[in-house]
Amino acid sequence: MNIHITNGRIIDPANRLDAKQDLYIADGKIVGVGQAPAGFTAARTIDASGLIVAPGLIDLAARLREPGFEYKATLESEMDAAMAGGITSLAIPPDTDPVLDEPGLVEMLCYRAKKLNRAHVYPVGALTIGLKGEQLSEMAELVEAGCVAFSQANVPILDTRVLGRAMQYASTFGFRVWLQPLDPYLARGGVAHDGEVASRLGLPGIPASAEIVALFTYLRLARQTGARLHITRLSSAESLDLIEQARKDGVDVTCDVAAHHLHLCDMDIGYFNPHCHVIPPLRSQRDRIALSKALADGRINAICSDHTPVDDDAKQAPFSESEPGTTGLELLLPLTLKWAAEHKLPLIDAVARITSEAAKIAGIAKGGHLSVGARADVCVFDPDTYQLIDRSMLKSQGKNTPFLGLELPGKVRYTLVEGTLMYEAS
Repeated sequence: MNIHITNGRIIDPANRLDAKQDLYIADGKIVGVGQAPAGFTAARTIDASGLIVAPGLIDLAARLREPGFEYKATLESEMDAAMAGGITSLAIPPDTDPVLDEPGLVEMLCYRAKKLNRAHVYPVGALTIGLKGEQLSEMAELVEAGCVAFSQANVPILDTRVLGRAMQYASTFGFRVWLQPLDPYLARGGVAHDGEVASRLGLPGIPASAEIVALFTYLRLARQTGARLHITRLSSAESLDLIEQARKDGVDVTCDVAAHHLHLCDMDIGYFNPHCHVIPPLRSQRDRIALSKALADGRINAICSDHTPVDDDAKQAPFSESEPGTTGLELLLPLTLKWAAEHKLPLIDAVARITSEAAKIAGIAKGGHLSVGARADVCVFDPDTYQLIDRSMLKSQGKNTPFLGLELPGKVRYTLVEGTLMYEAS
């Protein structure tokens, strides 16, 4: 279908475009920006007056719960949530069941996702077989099957010699390694940030040093091996200094932060709110402010949702026994807009953190921009409309979010994937 999006304000950070122009789509691609190509006839015209026309959003951490955890969520439910959130590309961590450590499993996931014909799925393969930290996975074969990077998800490698070999192998072939810094011994048994709130509530703590010690190790090994390193979901202010120094030393390292870490701290746990049980934990207000500022000045490259749907039974348990995780696909855009408003950042800079910058990290050349000839993945949203976050509006099967009951800015009106209108708000 040929689609003409008219009267909208196009924000395309990759091309530094922020202007009121029309967008023309044909055969699943962008065929014109500002001016229609010769002979173009629209089968449908979308009036985007007062709306932002942006590249489809890219989420660097979204657990869709398939295969293995369909009782928590399914591809269908989470793809619906992604469309409602304007997200057209999803990076999937490898901690499924079975683990994404075999090409056949990766191909099956990609096939299932493609058959649904919604968001593009980019699997992140397991760095080691079974995420056990013992034997390296067949990285080259996994890349051929569709993996864009390699990770241990939330399961650290205890043997640093194995980790060094994994990074060396990845470096040899130019594969990017995505790691979540968390020392398993310092974090063992913890459920909340090791601070005053955890002490008052009697909750076992996870000190910031658990992140810092692991991060220092990862950066040193990256420097030694030349690996291309991406640090996922930073939570500590001190980590920023380590990354900044590593970059000065020539380490190729990027990093992201989960959207909820930009707005919440350990005090939001209140009286044992299990929706605030996440890994890495919500840290101090000082850490939150530092992360928010680092994202604004570019030291942190991107925002992810860290989407982790959890069933109600697992979340309604006592805090220490509840399952960590928060739903985030439909909140990625609103929380990004809220963060940008707090820092008075131009909209183009905010959109970059969830489009072009995320595309660079995941190596998605076809997405994250609205260049002529690019894949027509488009998110059209109203930045000024506030919506109440409640269970009924969330399309994700997981309703677990600490933002329930709040009004957040930004409502997605249309989501297009390869030129097909996949979501239209009622």
